[in-house]
Amino acid sequence: MSNSYFPRWRLADDAEPGVIIAPDERLSWPKNVAMGAQHVVAMFGSTVLAPLLMGFDPNVAILMSGIGTLIFFLFVGGRVPSYLGSSFAFIGGVIAVTGYAGAGANANIGVALGAIIACGLAYTLIGAIVWIVNARAGGGANWIDALMPPVVTGAVVAVIGLNLAPIAAKGAMGASGFDSVMAMVTIVCVGGIAVYTRGMVQRLLILVGLILACVVYAVLANGMGLGKPIDFSAVSAAAWIGLPQFAAPVFKAEAMGLIVPVAIILVAENLGHVKAVSAMTGQDLDRYLGRAFVGDGVATMVSGAVGGTGVTTYAENIGVMAVTRIYSTLVFVVAALIAIVLGFSPKFGALIQTIPAPVLGGMSVVVFGLIAIAGARIWVVNQVDFSDNRNLIVAAVTLVLGAGDFTVKLGNFQLGGIGTATFGAIILYALLRRRK
Repeated sequence: MSNSYFPRWRLADDAEPGVIIAPDERLSWPKNVAMGAQHVVAMFGSTVLAPLLMGFDPNVAILMSGIGTLIFFLFVGGRVPSYLGSSFAFIGGVIAVTGYAGAGANANIGVALGAIIACGLAYTLIGAIVWIVNARAGGGANWIDALMPPVVTGAVVAVIGLNLAPIAAKGAMGASGFDSVMAMVTIVCVGGIAVYTRGMVQRLLILVGLILACVVYAVLANGMGLGKPIDFSAVSAAAWIGLPQFAAPVFKAEAMGLIVPVAIILVAENLGHVKAVSAMTGQDLDRYLGRAFVGDGVATMVSGAVGGTGVTTYAENIGVMAVTRIYSTLVFVVAALIAIVLGFSPKFGALIQTIPAPVLGGMSVVVFGLIAIAGARIWVVNQVDFSDNRNLIVAAVTLVLGAGDFTVKLGNFQLGGIGTATFGAIILYALLRRRK
């Protein structure tokens, strides 16, 4: 690697299939554009679904995912390939502090935005500490590994999905038998795509499954009159180009107390991302870990300031990199610019709003379940030893605190189930660590 802040991005020889394109290499510009578009498609389903589940404007989320990715790119100096999309870690906290019922725009979005900004600030401060340690000692990740080993990070990630399970179940049940059936049909659509397809279609199981479920819903509701028809009038009336629905933050201590702990989850996600890319590229990217945290934290604050969701590094895009073996960071600049253009299309946003509630409910069951299983996967991949009573107790207590939404209230300060489980796991592991 060069000693300059940004790489020189030498042109890669990609004539041979399967050749790894490193972060500091580049493709021809036509290929860069094609790869960038593919990354947008990969992140699209989840980045749009998260704001819909919280009552946020999906256009703002798409716009800020692009801007956030550019912010991340600048902070890491174009050294770490990553796309930043809507984080699902915020969903439980946002719904709790706003009382969002799952229909239309979130009337109390400002309270959630203030808390998201506070979370981004906490995340940025953690990143700054790691950045300083990196600069002084050439390390920085060791203390995080010690504080949050796989048994802790796995439990925390699993708790996110389990804490959201009641919300997913309620959304899937809907208001009628038809709604419940359509939620199940949605689950089957996603499962079918996941199991019976291959290649890129399989990697886009969320997006393709969502589209397929919407088609089935339209046939049954619009065509056969079995449910509430999809209304496309807003799509016809919307302009092709225009500003999304920005919103201003409102800062409340109780909301911040509930959502700020999500910063720990974002740290775990980003840590895993950097280590995964390091393993795939054969390059040691730990030196950029603090900068990656700060970039993600600043991007989250900027997003929350205008009405967007908190953002995080996206596993979907890691999957694209793994299958294509193309890790050039310039590809993500192109992807970010494409997302920004889509964010300024009200017609695109209106189309997203036509997704039926039962379809979203079924999708929630799948997505939240996948989050929970992702936590278990961390245990399996890292071979966490559950014959060790310390690991057993930490995981067991964390899961129950999070799934049961154990809430701590101290005056105006309130720490919800996800936050309690996160800090509880870290503290409990530290206490038991000395007593093997």
